[in-house]
Order: sequence, then C-alpha cells, then structure tokens
Amino acid sequence: MLGVVANISELVGKLPEAVQKCLVYFQGVDRTVTGYEGLIAAQECLPNNDTRDAFAGDYSYLNRLWEAISPDPVLSQYETDYRWLTQVYESVKPSTGTGKLLWHVLGPKTIELIHQSVHVDAIRDDLETLVLDADLLEAVLGTPDPNKKAKEIEIKVARRLRNRLHDPRFKELSKRLEALKLRHEQGVLLSIDFLKALLDLARDVVAAEQAAEPVAGEDLGKAALTELFEEAKNGKTPILVERVVNDIDEIVRHVRFEGWQNTYAGEREVKSALRKTLFKYKLHQDQELFERAFGYIRQYY
Repeated sequence: MLGVVANISELVGKLPEAVQKCLVYFQGVDRTVTGYEGLIAAQECLPNNDTRDAFAGDYSYLNRLWEAISPDPVLSQYETDYRWLTQVYESVKPSTGTGKLLWHVLGPKTIELIHQSVHVDAIRDDLETLVLDADLLEAVLGTPDPNKKAKEIEIKVARRLRNRLHDPRFKELSKRLEALKLRHEQGVLLSIDFLKALLDLARDVVAAEQAAEPVAGEDLGKAALTELFEEAKNGKTPILVERVVNDIDEIVRHVRFEGWQNTYAGEREVKSALRKTLFKYKLHQDQELFERAFGYIRQYY
C-alpha cells in the first residue's frame, strides 16, 4: 500500500509542470472567455499540424497523470485549467481520427469531469438552422469577419463529425474537412472561399445525419479497432487485422456486463481479456496501443 501512496505522491509532484507545459501554448489567451470566442482564440495558438501534435503529446501526458491521480483532492486546484485544456484538445482533434497515435481517447475520469462542466454544453450548435435558412446563410456570407465565422463553423462541423468518428458513412466528409483546413492553413483557400466551402460541407453533414440509420455501438467499436490496428501494423507486426479485431470483439462481448465501465471489477476483466488477446498476437508490449484499444472498447461496448 505504501508503494501505491509513494507512487501517487510522485505523480502529484509532476502535475504542476505538466499543466504549465500545456498552458504555455496559450500565452496571452484569456481563459475566462467561454464559447466560440474562447475556442477560436485558443486554436489560433495552434496554427498547424506540428504545433497541434506537440500540444496533443503534452496534453496526453497530462491526461494520463490526471487519470492516475484521480480522485485525489489535490486535483481541485488544477481543475479549471485542466477542463479548459481538455476542451481545447477535443476541439482540435482531427475529425478523421487518423494520424499519429498521439491523439488519445479521453480517460473516464476526464470525461466525467467534462460532463459536469457548464460552458462546454453552453456552446450553441445551430448548423441545421444555418444550412436550411437562406436569409441566415446570406447574412453569414456577408459577415465583416469571414475568417472568424469560418472558424466557428469549422468547430461546429468538426464536433459533429467527431461524434460520428467511426461511422464509415461519414469518413469522406471528415477527410473533406481536414483537406479544407489544410488548404486554408497553407493560404491556398482564402477566408471567404473557406467559409463558403465549410457551409457546403455543413449542408452535406446535416443531410447525411438526417439520412443515417443508427449503427450499433459494437459495430462502431469494431470499426474503431480496425482503424487502430491498421494504423499500428508494420513490417515487424504483420498482423491479420480482421482476426485481431474479431478476437477482441468476441472476448469483450463474453466478459462484459451491463455498466461494466463503472466498476473496477468490470474494467479489470475487460483489460485482462484485451491483454490476453494482444499477447496472442505479440502486440502486448505496445502500451499506447493497449490504451487506445481499451478507450474504444470502453466507449462502444
């Protein structure tokens, strides 16, 4: 027991520096400003993929610390900053879900904390109204600051697409958004054209949502795991992705029970089942792969 306490105390010692390392990206940003104003200001400090990936790496380390220390009362003094950083992290996460393994699924304690946060939910999402109301659309296109309006719509569209992250029917729309963002960052697509292209994309996203039948969580889970293992395989691990995913799917369905995510016993059972499957395919040494796989299982099963 003393070992555990000592370990927690060691982690607590690393927390202030980890928080500071993340906040340093946002010097000069007023973190009391909420809603789109606040998110846009924060995103302007992460202007390209390299900076975003660097922030993602630093935030992921902080997220792991937070999950390990929680629910220690020492966290309360950092809670405002951590919530803010989490909201920014979620808002800049690529909507395709692909890329470096730096972009983690948030831990359960962090998700719980975010659900308690008032101003995250206060961000109004009016995409449907916007794309269906011609007068409103005209007013948006005539805005004096098209760049700011484009960023707001980009955040709304990205959030919608992240909610459908592993639904294959939204894959192309997510790729379209990432391509538009890149062209805008490179200066190829100017503000007003970027805004018009985003509005076209927003219309297509809303139409796709209205046409889409619900997909079972487990199917989305299999899609997420398939993507993850496709991304992870290389010359050293020439795995049969379909077989790995089917094995994980089968064993998790067997050991899980209703509400397993909220109990230590449930998490222990599922983690143990996942480790055994990864061991079978010689993938057990990749801790990052384990964590992301478990994150998807927790989310979808």
